[in-house]
Amino acid sequence: MTDTPQSNLPNVSLAQRAWAIRRNALLMGEVQGQGYIGQALGAADLLAVSYFHALNYRPQDPEWEGRDRFYLSIGHYAIALYAALMEAGILPDDEIGTYGMDDSRMPMSGMAAYTPGMEITGGSLGHGLGIAVGAAMGLKRKHNPAFVYNMMSDGELGEGSTWEAVMSAVQWQLDNLICIVDFNDQQADGKTTDALASGPQAPQWEAFGWHAQEVDGNDLDALVTAFDAARALTDPKPRVIICRTQMCKGVPFLEAREMAHFVRVEPEEWSKALQILDEGKPT
Repeated sequence: MTDTPQSNLPNVSLAQRAWAIRRNALLMGEVQGQGYIGQALGAADLLAVSYFHALNYRPQDPEWEGRDRFYLSIGHYAIALYAALMEAGILPDDEIGTYGMDDSRMPMSGMAAYTPGMEITGGSLGHGLGIAVGAAMGLKRKHNPAFVYNMMSDGELGEGSTWEAVMSAVQWQLDNLICIVDFNDQQADGKTTDALASGPQAPQWEAFGWHAQEVDGNDLDALVTAFDAARALTDPKPRVIICRTQMCKGVPFLEAREMAHFVRVEPEEWSKALQILDEGKPT
């Protein structure tokens, strides 16, 4: 049992971890014939870096008090987090076939009461960062050195509650808070940049007093550098990493679909997607 980031496990690269997360997500999607698979494929790289490079946790003790917290504000990304939790050994992979079923520990929208490693119940978008602010304050008051990572969507940048949390984090100098924005430029009704989140994002966060980085969210090396920089920063300010990701990354015929918020996958396409992924397995 280790208290150090899981990247210390031998002979498994981050590229292999991201591949496995994508594969787990596709297998779960195939069970129900649906799911937010575009988001899961797109966010696999940032989840791989989170769970196998950045986070401190104990797979067999998900309630360990010294763990870094990972908050999934975007509850509909649950399929992506389940895929990562399986690869991390927090959830057993033999539960893949129960995804979205009655009495499953993996409901289609993330719920903390059901799933080991699922820290909060997300889904009402715009609330996750506020919860993370409270958790980061609590850890500081207990003199617990753990970090709080909050993963949110670009769509949540249009929520007023998000910016209230942004200001609160600065007010309380929460240098133990790292926000991860999955900026895939896709909402239910179209592009995020056609709504409220247009223009460069980092300067907006910096104007509020955050340390901000904007990176290619499907570039593992760039993500590692950004995560390391966020954690190592000595300024008493919260940190944000804006990750520009490609919806459906790794499955070209799905990447090409214009509307990918809830991408339609035909029954015969699941096996095709898995075959493409398997053919590109990192060595």
